[in-house]
Amino acid sequence: MRNRRAGTWPTRSPLLLVAFALMICLPSAGAQEVERLSVSGSEVSVYNLAGTLQVLPGSGSGVAVEVMRGGEDARMLEVDVLEVNGRQALIVRYPSDEVVYPEMGRRSRTTVRVREDGSFGDGSGGRRNEVEIRGSGDGIEAWADLIVRVPAGRDLAVHLAVGGAEVGAVDGDVSIDTGSGEVHARGGSGTLNLDTGSGTVTVEDFQGDLLVDTGSGAVELSGIRGGEIEVDTGSGSVRGDGVSAAHFRVDTGSGQMILSRVACPEVFLDTGSGSVELELLEDVDELVVDTGSGGVTIRVPAGLGAEVEVDTGAGGIDLDLELEVRTIKRNYMRGVLGDGRGSISIDTGSGAVRLIRG
Repeated sequence: MRNRRAGTWPTRSPLLLVAFALMICLPSAGAQEVERLSVSGSEVSVYNLAGTLQVLPGSGSGVAVEVMRGGEDARMLEVDVLEVNGRQALIVRYPSDEVVYPEMGRRSRTTVRVREDGSFGDGSGGRRNEVEIRGSGDGIEAWADLIVRVPAGRDLAVHLAVGGAEVGAVDGDVSIDTGSGEVHARGGSGTLNLDTGSGTVTVEDFQGDLLVDTGSGAVELSGIRGGEIEVDTGSGSVRGDGVSAAHFRVDTGSGQMILSRVACPEVFLDTGSGSVELELLEDVDELVVDTGSGGVTIRVPAGLGAEVEVDTGAGGIDLDLELEVRTIKRNYMRGVLGDGRGSISIDTGSGAVRLIRG
């Protein structure tokens, strides 16, 4: 805009000035509008086809939800609060079977089967219609970004067809199910269930039971303390540092595992293809490692005791510790380490196995 000196603005009619002021105040077609709602009940569900999600600790008597609509057709969205499967639920309803969400990318698309009330993805029955969500093309361009504030002790389940999610330090049971999108969680306690069809999952400084499931995408854990920790990924690496739990299971169809500073009496690691690196800080009652293809390296603390069995279809066995060998063949070894109270079983179809002091 060019600078003008004082007193040089041209004269405007009052009607034109009013019209100009209205243009300034009106939001643009893609601007977000905020709606605030409260959902009561100890168990709350949220359903939304497209948009981002933030789950944060809250206070008060209900789960507080901020809905920020976006897109050229944002005003067409409806927000309902009703009961679904015995739980109070907030549902963002999309009045079309074709939805455009540009954040997906121009060539991306996914199909979701949605019930008449707008709910989906929880495994319950009912008549469903197919809704296609795409990054560009025909359909209504609309989405809803959500901020959900959860009081302590509540049970929250969020179903999101497309979009990333962030979870803060919530004290309660939180379940996030997204068809496509990254999920990041930091802090909090209780039970955390994170499921994404495609996208990286990161969890830091969490205390409680943790379940992570990703069809395709890496998983990163740091500072996890709990009873049950389970990670399942169809394709993607798994990294963990500072994991302490009664039961720790990792299963990946394809991808390496790098797990350091692990203090768990029960550890089960299974990968169809990928190497495994594990550092143990304490004795184990049972450790089972199974890889179809990939080397295995395990670092154990001084004084660890276990019966050890190693079977590798094609690959050497390297023992950098004192072990009483009971049976040894070309690709098989069985022996006793220390007091022999625990159990360590390693099986790899193809890949070398190393047991070394940490």
